[in-house]
Amino acid sequence: MIKSITVKDYILIDDLTLEFSKGFNVFTGETGAGKSIIIGAIDSALGAKSAKEQIKTGKDKAYIELLIELNSDFNTKIFEENYIDISNNEIIITKEILPSSSRYRINGVIVNSDFIKEIREKLLDIHTQHQSYNYIQPKNHIILLDNFALKPHRDNISIFKEKYSNLLNINKKLDTLISIANDSEQKKEFLKFQIEEIENAHIEDFEEEEKLKKELEILSNVEKLKELSYNAYWALYGDDDNIINMLGSVKSNITKLSSMDESIISIEESFINSYETLKETASDLRNYCESKENDNERMDFINERLSIFDKLKRKYGNNLEEIVNTYNNLSEEYSQIETSQEEIIMLEKEKSQLSEELISLSNIISNARKELAKVLSEAVSKELEKLELPKSRFEIDIQACPMNENGTDKVEFMISTNVSEPVKPLAKTASGGEISRIMLAIKTIFAKADNTNTVIFDEIDTGISGKASQAVADEITDLSKTHQIILITHQPIIAAKAVSHFYVKKEQGDQTKVNVYNLTGENRVKAMALLCSGEINEESELFAKKLLGV
Repeated sequence: MIKSITVKDYILIDDLTLEFSKGFNVFTGETGAGKSIIIGAIDSALGAKSAKEQIKTGKDKAYIELLIELNSDFNTKIFEENYIDISNNEIIITKEILPSSSRYRINGVIVNSDFIKEIREKLLDIHTQHQSYNYIQPKNHIILLDNFALKPHRDNISIFKEKYSNLLNINKKLDTLISIANDSEQKKEFLKFQIEEIENAHIEDFEEEEKLKKELEILSNVEKLKELSYNAYWALYGDDDNIINMLGSVKSNITKLSSMDESIISIEESFINSYETLKETASDLRNYCESKENDNERMDFINERLSIFDKLKRKYGNNLEEIVNTYNNLSEEYSQIETSQEEIIMLEKEKSQLSEELISLSNIISNARKELAKVLSEAVSKELEKLELPKSRFEIDIQACPMNENGTDKVEFMISTNVSEPVKPLAKTASGGEISRIMLAIKTIFAKADNTNTVIFDEIDTGISGKASQAVADEITDLSKTHQIILITHQPIIAAKAVSHFYVKKEQGDQTKVNVYNLTGENRVKAMALLCSGEINEESELFAKKLLGV
């Protein structure tokens, strides 16, 4: 329950602290006095969106603080996991609203809005007039029905939503892949042709083209090469007057010279080395000349190979390395197309299995909803009887529909408030006063079913009067025995039932301010008298005292 709230520089509030009672707390005041600002502050502190306009004019920031006492059975593990210390089973939630952002803290530890919203569901339920409108809309009825269920059903809903989301993602991927596959079939054939064309060239050495060109040049000039090498050999070692023979006599003279003068030995060694090298050169030239033969078959092979390279270079790159790089890219693209087709098969299988699981789970959920609908319909009808709608019939219509994130059910609340009329859609038949009581009935049932101990109503009594007001007052009073109630009302019969009565007043001076007064004794009598007749006089005060039982 909310033990207290402190509000500073929020909209029209300067500095306000209120302490709430455990049971029934009521806010009254003239229309437009600012009652909803208090509810808005509670809502904001518990994760509702903020805007810089909520900061009081002339101030840098707004500040809201809630002191909340947790239920004895509240699972505090969520706080322990986030390093938040809990003492006396209480938490302090603070929110600072800045021009460009908001900051939340729990017991001084900074938390994000998602964390606040997560614990909010366990702490309280705020019902506003806007929420009444949402409750009327058929699209929300399935959510309300599911929220009434126990955890196993809600777990099934969560599992279904996750699986359905996966199915949508699979369908999206399939659409994309099938589109690509259809567009790529012709491209795949062309890629295959290109890949095979390069593969057939068997390029293993990036230097092969240059090597073949040099070899071709040699083969094309065999006769000239034989002639030049033979002439060189003949001059060195061919006829009787060849160079080596002449150098042989030189070698003989140098040898004789070195035997007579040892200083010539190094010259002799140098000359002999040169002489022997020249003889080897002559031998190499002869071998070279003899090895050169015309090889037309090899020339044809080289010309054909170079022709293949030229053809590939025109299509795939300026040299063999670029051609191989192109081959790798084409192969990768082809592999991606192949992979996409394999993925399509895999996704189709996954889709089929997931669809079967969803159908099976949707049947379980649908059957559970039908049972829930009976229980909730009966419970709402009983509550409506207590709220001066004794002849009303409340039913929940469930029809099959195409699968969506909520399953295969279309849920709509139906009601008849007249014996002679059949049940019709709630959104089309109920009056404002009836809507208020229906909402109170649903909220009462939900509050008893869930674990929240604070329920906030912002003018749940709209459009009712007389006996209906008394019935609503009794219903809220009964609920306040087990839950903390914070309520805004214009009905004196309802306000009189409250344990704590807060009067909201807008005061105009140099600035417009909203002040809240905790009423007791005569002050409460006067406020009730004003609420009863719009003015304070002897008659209205007597009526107020009668309502208050004083």
